[in-house]
Amino acid sequence: MPNIELMERTLPVAPLKLAVMENCKELGQKVNDYIVSFRQNTINHFVDSPLYLNYQTDSYLVNCSCPRFGSGEGKGVFKESIRGTDVFIMTDVCNYSLTYTVNGHLNHMSPDDHFQDLKRIISASTGKTHRINVIMPFLYESRQHKRNKRESLDCALALKELTAMGVSNIITFDAHDPRVQNAIPLKGFDTFAPAYQFMKALFRAVPDLKADKEHLMIISPDEGAMHRAVYFSNVLGVDMGMFYKRRDYSTIINGKNPIVAHEFLGDDVTGKDVIIVDDMISSGESMLDVAKQLKERHAGRVFVCTTFGLFTDGFDKFDDFYERGYLTKVITTNLNYLPPEAKEKPYFLTADMSKFLALIVDSLNHDTSISKVLDPTQKIHSLLEKYNTQK
Repeated sequence: MPNIELMERTLPVAPLKLAVMENCKELGQKVNDYIVSFRQNTINHFVDSPLYLNYQTDSYLVNCSCPRFGSGEGKGVFKESIRGTDVFIMTDVCNYSLTYTVNGHLNHMSPDDHFQDLKRIISASTGKTHRINVIMPFLYESRQHKRNKRESLDCALALKELTAMGVSNIITFDAHDPRVQNAIPLKGFDTFAPAYQFMKALFRAVPDLKADKEHLMIISPDEGAMHRAVYFSNVLGVDMGMFYKRRDYSTIINGKNPIVAHEFLGDDVTGKDVIIVDDMISSGESMLDVAKQLKERHAGRVFVCTTFGLFTDGFDKFDDFYERGYLTKVITTNLNYLPPEAKEKPYFLTADMSKFLALIVDSLNHDTSISKVLDPTQKIHSLLEKYNTQK
């Protein structure tokens, strides 16, 4: 395990507590279980010291909730002491499965509702904890990160609001534009990429995948995902291509200019397996069009790797494209809510991020360097070497 030697030589900044919101209970439990395992297998000869009080325990989860009144108003509540602790608050703002009632009417929770509950829990902890950290895998309002004409700057405002309430560190994944951290330059902001977890899941599910220039190519579905595709192609040693979106700027539909066509820039994909990398699947329209165009250019198998699978329009189109051979596998992480039906799809794979997230939390609690955690290059190279020797 990386960082284990550093952790054995350092003390935690304070006793660790995980405040897991209702919207990410499953992921939070997995993260807790990994941290329990990490600490039960290390530093056994120091645990009797009072400096390591509460270091090893059966659970780091703290009992908290956000109950609602009949009017729909809510409050944040901690049901046990958190005084002097290093609290990590975990939330999934995209979990639409949770509901509450407003004057007898059923409401599904929106990202705004989840963000408000996060602030309630922060408010309940402020002034008591040693430090407050927020783990928000899908960064709230991250797609509204810049201003075009007369628009709100929602993501920057949200970050400023959290830090004004006492949050020291914000941990997120694959931020739509990491430069949004410029809104809070004096506070901690880390965005992690699941590149290693993608490759691990893909190699495990597709044992005959050949990671070389003759058989594999990385594709960016648009100009915004170029940096991800460039990284993947360099670390795997394969070629890359990209699509750019030709839009109708005279029309606005659902708040954005509609895509007229996807134009391709890159080498011939004939016969090659292709991996499309992006930060999210929302409705999936753009991703599916890219997959179709690649198959029409005689590509081999098409694999899609995205950090967040939102599937806002459901799975019908994905099912259709899979049956028609346009898609082979769709890989997303478990960092956001996925409906149970997703896991039943023959093309769907989940890249488990819980161990990675547990390592991040444990490293930050010890105030040790997370440089090795941030950079997955060495781990991917080791994975490739192991994969190639087994073939």
